[in-house]
Amino acid sequence: MTSRGNSSLGWAERPMAELIRVAWPISVSMLSYSAMTLADTLFVSRLGSSALAGVGLGGTAAFLVLCFSFGMLRAVKILVSQAFGAGRSADARTVLGAGILLAIGLGLVSLGVAQVLAEALPALAATPAAGSAARTFLRIRMIGTPLVLVYVALRESRYGVGDARAPMRAAVAANVVNVLLAWLFVVVLGKGVAGAATATACAEIVQAGLLILTQSKEGFGLGRAALARVPAVFRLGVPTGVQFAIEMGSLAALTALVSAFGEMQMAAHQIVLQLLHFSFLPALAVSEAAGVLSGQAVGAGRDELVRVVGRRALAIASAYMVLCAVVLGGFGSSLVAPFAEDAGLRAVAVNLCLVAAGFQIFDGMNIVARGVLRGTGDVRFAAWTGVLSAWLLTPPLTWLLGGRLGMGALGGWLGMCAEVVVGAVILWTRLERGGWRPYAERARAQMRARATVPVEPLSPEVDVVAPSGG
Repeated sequence: MTSRGNSSLGWAERPMAELIRVAWPISVSMLSYSAMTLADTLFVSRLGSSALAGVGLGGTAAFLVLCFSFGMLRAVKILVSQAFGAGRSADARTVLGAGILLAIGLGLVSLGVAQVLAEALPALAATPAAGSAARTFLRIRMIGTPLVLVYVALRESRYGVGDARAPMRAAVAANVVNVLLAWLFVVVLGKGVAGAATATACAEIVQAGLLILTQSKEGFGLGRAALARVPAVFRLGVPTGVQFAIEMGSLAALTALVSAFGEMQMAAHQIVLQLLHFSFLPALAVSEAAGVLSGQAVGAGRDELVRVVGRRALAIASAYMVLCAVVLGGFGSSLVAPFAEDAGLRAVAVNLCLVAAGFQIFDGMNIVARGVLRGTGDVRFAAWTGVLSAWLLTPPLTWLLGGRLGMGALGGWLGMCAEVVVGAVILWTRLERGGWRPYAERARAQMRARATVPVEPLSPEVDVVAPSGG
């Protein structure tokens, strides 16, 4: 059954162009975030392997605390994009208001959890020095958590209506602030790991403030209607939030196991993870764009566009991932050299680059399929696939190959490779066979049930960023 929304989506005849239009600002935003973390890694690398290993462990713990909320708030993008496709701007603003309320609550809880977790990190580190660095980094890094999550809710809403540029501008500005402050605190003032964490926390507060300022021109959708929508946003977001949390738990287990293999193994793991962001994040940006377009297609009742969007997104992601595989496989030594003066550390890191090069194409398939399925509302299948492949493969293979067989971090990365390949095959099969269709129809039925007010035209502000015809 077809909804009475924007059934003639302007991008329907040119989905490739629309994917690129939405994806490139998202990619810049994500690469800017990666560059923020990379800057911390570069500045902290001057302090030695203990500090570098500590920042790696602390940064992983920070994301572990936040990943449920990051996944949960993806529901804002899904519901906003579907409402946009159906032509219901008021519904989209109400979803944003519900997302902001959830973000504030989740942020306060996460802030408390992080302070408790910080005390446990020294027990997971290979040395007391690395443990102390991890604890310090996590404590300071999480200060602005509620604002960070408000930014995520605003960002997801902007993505849902096709506006990826406002979040991009905020992210780039935050990255500039982070580099300047990290240089000031770490190099000039000698504040070490605490200085790097402070720089990042300040930069994220600036990022949130800039996007809040942008959204204030259109309103935040707060009110009784938003409060009433909180349960619906929560329910849709739970599977992805749980998936993010449990998958991050798998990565945390990998990191803890690698950390136990020694500081050199952990430092190499941290270095290549940072490098891999530059392949993973642009592909994730394409996936986010594909999720937006598939959500809009579902809202407009144009289910036939979903697989078209998925295939076009895969073509874009695959082209980029092939390039990344060539760079990682052929120039690994040059890539890791700025982070590792020690020859032994460089050798370990280069081997990890080779493994990463091997799974790039499958990683693109995995990432794109997840984004498209979530856009249709098929969040649970994607979640279960991610959770099971993560926990049944990566930690066990890290223990077996890395620990029992003495391969160290290399064994863990081989396990991660197996996880990516298995997930890619399962998710892409689901997308091609149309297992998402009942969820798309359910999403439209829910919108019809909420349609107690007439469909209103999109606001002028939204029209500026909306997909246009021709």
